[in-house]
Amino acid sequence: MSAPCCAGQLACCCGTAACSLCCRCCPKIKQSTSTRFMYALYFILVTIICCVMMSTTVANEMKTHIPFYKEMCKGIQAGEMCEKLVGYSAVYKVCFGMACFFFLFFLFTIKINSSKSCRAYIHNGFWFIKLILLAAMCSGAFFIPDQDTFLNAWRYVGASGGFLFIAIQLILLVEFAHKWNKNWTAGANHKQMWNGLLALVTLILYSVAVAALVLMALFYTRAEGCMYNKVLIGVNGSLCLFVSLVAISPCVQSRQPHSGLLQSGVISCYVMYLTFSALSSKPPETILDENNQNITICVPEFSQGLHRDENLVTGLGTTILFGCILYSCLTSTTRASSEALRGIYATAETEVARCCFCCMPDGDADADEHIEKRGGQTVIYDEKKGTVYSYAYFHFVFFLASLYVMMTVTHWFHYESAQIEKFFTGTWSTFWIKMVSCWVCVFLYLWTLIAPLCCPTREFLV
Repeated sequence: MSAPCCAGQLACCCGTAACSLCCRCCPKIKQSTSTRFMYALYFILVTIICCVMMSTTVANEMKTHIPFYKEMCKGIQAGEMCEKLVGYSAVYKVCFGMACFFFLFFLFTIKINSSKSCRAYIHNGFWFIKLILLAAMCSGAFFIPDQDTFLNAWRYVGASGGFLFIAIQLILLVEFAHKWNKNWTAGANHKQMWNGLLALVTLILYSVAVAALVLMALFYTRAEGCMYNKVLIGVNGSLCLFVSLVAISPCVQSRQPHSGLLQSGVISCYVMYLTFSALSSKPPETILDENNQNITICVPEFSQGLHRDENLVTGLGTTILFGCILYSCLTSTTRASSEALRGIYATAETEVARCCFCCMPDGDADADEHIEKRGGQTVIYDEKKGTVYSYAYFHFVFFLASLYVMMTVTHWFHYESAQIEKFFTGTWSTFWIKMVSCWVCVFLYLWTLIAPLCCPTREFLV
């Protein structure tokens, strides 16, 4: 490692410099991107710790292979066998520290518009000091007095924050569907190619939705029993058909010419995904066969074999789930997303059609203003003229994500029996949360269609 790179890493950890890798072969990185990835790295680190705390396998391995385990546990006052460091209560405390960390920075970064202010420098640097602060907050939660009262109160705070995190993702999904259609429709005014793409993608989306509906009806229902599955599949399929018809109805088209089947196709696919995820998360139903033995029904036969290797299923599934959470955090903290939540959209005249319209980077206008080379990865300081995303909104989303992770890892309201090894066993809490999320998504999209009819004097920009 070269001396300039070492100096750069030291400036990153204890100063205001942007973090970067020491490899020259790595592509250029923007300061704003580097900052977001560092906070995401802290989020991943605490999430992994929470998963370890919920794992009975890891706890048993530590008892077996760590010498002087009992003495160490007593020395740190974690109980005779470190029982205070495992289970749902430990996850609640660690996530409390992480949530406080992001909420503190949310308050600290409110109304920052310039990256040259003192608060912006703190937001973009001093990573080693922040790591110590995060560790102190997570550790300090274990010394809160009256633990029972704290855990009961914090559970409801976590549930509220988790629901709000889900709601934000659903709002942004509906906004994404409208933005996609508006962008490609703007292109269709100049080139007929965009009309063909609209028709092709709409056909694909509805084909996927219908195929998912048919497959769920085949594999998650049977002639006898499975009443929950039959009703919910039927209801959600009917809701998708209903919003599709509303989207192309003459009364909606008269107020919203951009409304079409592309948006309802996106919503239908997501509703089918949530329905499948909810059915997969439902506790298994069992009946007695002719030999008076319990058999599981209302689930695909091949899925029963997949759950035999619990460690593989849990590891892979948990990685995918939290990867999706992290992706949601990063994509929902751009300036475009924060403006969409406040009802600010690009006008049709300024809309430029593109296939990857949703991947436009922030701050391209001044991206090449200042480039710094420190012997490793090249850093582009893209915020010299102003911030390219809302710092406060960024931290608020990660605050909510911390609460969502806490509730997800501890199985929401089935926390007492929660284990990471049984993460995909299925609980009624998880099932109903996903199903209600599905209905909220449909309601939000339906409201964007009928709101101009209900409030004709107001202007809606979706």
